[in-house]
Amino acid sequence: MLSAPPERRRQAAAAALALQSGAGWSRRLSRSPAWDPARWRPRLGAMLETEIERRRLFNWLPVPLGVGVILYFLADREPGLTAPLIGFAMAALVALLLRRKRRAMAFCVALAALFAGFAAAAWRTASIAAPALARIHVGKVTGFVEALEQREKGVRLVLLVTDMPGIDLAQRPRRVRVSTAAATLKPGDHIVATARLLPPPGPARPGGYDFARDAFFRGIGAVGSIAGKVALAPAPIPPSRELARSVAIDQARNALTERIATIGGGQAGAMAAALVTGKRGLITEPTNDDLRAAGIYHIVSISGLHMVLAAGTIFWLVRALLALSPGIALAWPVKKLAALAAMLGATAYCIFSGAEVATVRSLIMTLVMLGAILVDRPALSMRNLAFAAIIVLLREPEALLGPSFQMSFGAVAALIAFAERWQERPPDPAAATWPWPLRPLWLSACGILVTTLLATAATAPFGVYHFQTFNPFGLLGNALALPFVSLVVMPAAVFGVLAYPFGLDWPAWALMGWASGLVLHLAHWVAGIERSTVVLPAFDTVALALFALALLWLTLWTTALRFLAALPLCAGLALASDPTRPDILIERDGSGILVRGPEGRLILAGKPSRFVLTQWLRADGDSRAPDDPALREGAVCDARGCVIRLKDGRSVAYTKDRIAIVEDCQRADLVVTPLYAGSACTARLIDRAALTRDGATALGSAAGGWRAFTAEDAIRLRPWTRVRPAPAVATPSPPPSAAPAISAADTVEESGALQ
Repeated sequence: MLSAPPERRRQAAAAALALQSGAGWSRRLSRSPAWDPARWRPRLGAMLETEIERRRLFNWLPVPLGVGVILYFLADREPGLTAPLIGFAMAALVALLLRRKRRAMAFCVALAALFAGFAAAAWRTASIAAPALARIHVGKVTGFVEALEQREKGVRLVLLVTDMPGIDLAQRPRRVRVSTAAATLKPGDHIVATARLLPPPGPARPGGYDFARDAFFRGIGAVGSIAGKVALAPAPIPPSRELARSVAIDQARNALTERIATIGGGQAGAMAAALVTGKRGLITEPTNDDLRAAGIYHIVSISGLHMVLAAGTIFWLVRALLALSPGIALAWPVKKLAALAAMLGATAYCIFSGAEVATVRSLIMTLVMLGAILVDRPALSMRNLAFAAIIVLLREPEALLGPSFQMSFGAVAALIAFAERWQERPPDPAAATWPWPLRPLWLSACGILVTTLLATAATAPFGVYHFQTFNPFGLLGNALALPFVSLVVMPAAVFGVLAYPFGLDWPAWALMGWASGLVLHLAHWVAGIERSTVVLPAFDTVALALFALALLWLTLWTTALRFLAALPLCAGLALASDPTRPDILIERDGSGILVRGPEGRLILAGKPSRFVLTQWLRADGDSRAPDDPALREGAVCDARGCVIRLKDGRSVAYTKDRIAIVEDCQRADLVVTPLYAGSACTARLIDRAALTRDGATALGSAAGGWRAFTAEDAIRLRPWTRVRPAPAVATPSPPPSAAPAISAADTVEESGALQ
């Protein structure tokens, strides 16, 4: 037998020694007291018993409820309502029968909550189901102006449709959202106009924001623009009471918006008006960009901050006025009366501001907190937050998928958890000796910094997932702006609304405009700091679920059990730090593509809409603007199309000419065209027929070919999914840029603004 070379023998000996030492290390680790199951299992059991004694399990009830909602939206066809209701009834009955067996009862309660979430989502969909436009339609449309919002250019209308010639009644949308330049319309008008409408567009990329689903749950079945004149027409039917009520509210909102914006002046007045009425159309996009970069865009979307400040101002004002009378203060529960007045004021604020999804959600949270005062319970508690989450999920299950729900409840959960820990801290004797002016100022400054830091940390994963941006100087922006909003802007808004019926409101709006101007100056200064907005690549839903689990685990437990949140947090960071990026992105109508070139940067061919291109670049972590000339560097183009090389040497051809398709099919590895290809192709071909079926498409390199990801799965048939038209024959096609012009400029907004 031949002996092995000395070098080979040394390598084998080293490997054996390493294996032996590794096995010895693992045996020593398993025998270590810190890793002995007999030692840590009783500790975990004791901590869990402590959590149960503190009644913390109830706070987890919204979690299985939300899981049921998610399972409903994952279904590939519309499920029935009978099965989840039967499951809920059976699980609840078994939980009642096993109430003496705590673990079994807890499992059955969680199962019942899961079925309840599934059933609530199915019921919600069935209750609001309405037809959506199946194809692009150009023609007459008549309807009532249900809502009107002034924009920087023109107005945007929501029409309650009464007639749409050429569309069957069973397929006619109930509401459409259109933009127009007509400035003389008002809510309640019945109009007739020629509109160019299209179905609510699907995701701009696979896994991206689904506008069609949001539009379905808002009752909007088509979007587009009005071409030409708008004429008033006699209504074929009298308006309903619901329509008359919403029209009256919208007219009042528009009138107050115009008054506040005029007195406040410029963008400061537009921002002040948005804080009171919820009408954000007068705020320009550069102002929105500054607010986002400063991390304070949330102040122009009426949500929890505004609701709490408004309700808190009313609560303080009513309680202070009642306390001026000794008879009332001694004979009546002043605190409860103030809480009741704050609940009424918050409800009126929600209705007047348009009752948007985020506003209603904030109202529910505020009412639960104030209702706790009426029953002598702590207003700020995790239990109240769980109640609010349950109500919101049962009322609007679809809200769980949006950034507003995730970010608002995540931030509040983090703040309440911190408040619970803060109350348990030992008192600081040194702080009690501080002079009077210093102590409250120091506590206020620390409170703003700590709460902003906690809210930013809690909402950062959701913001990156939905918007692919992170604002590292948001702490600075909030620390500088929130004192003005809390101490000046919102109190002035409350006094302005109270004085508005008497015509004495102009000082309040002037004060709001002045303070809002300072906030905008601060936002502009923070936005000017280098890298105030960091674009991060999109990560998948598994990483988001791990981040959400880490946040829940950290905030809902009170014992050392909460530190196990580090496990899902680290796993989420590992997945989010290395996301999967496609090599090719194709617009849903074929109007443009992005291809990853040899240097790893995306190269543009065609003319996709600006909105879609922005979404593509953000999802890839690319901070370039859509009009950056560098996007087209690396593409070899002529009048018929472009050719782009990938890193592995394969070529992608984008062609807009039918004759060029035949040539590219022989030379390229992948051919993309916005036309219908009528002949066979030896290369991989994605034409208008494939895009009509699949929507926006992403391709990744795979062994021997491509791996495709589509935004719209052909087997998924849900009420909000687009109806696939029958395959078309190869006929001359209109210019591909005609259709997406509406969806890009007039119909689609960022999901944060919609929420």
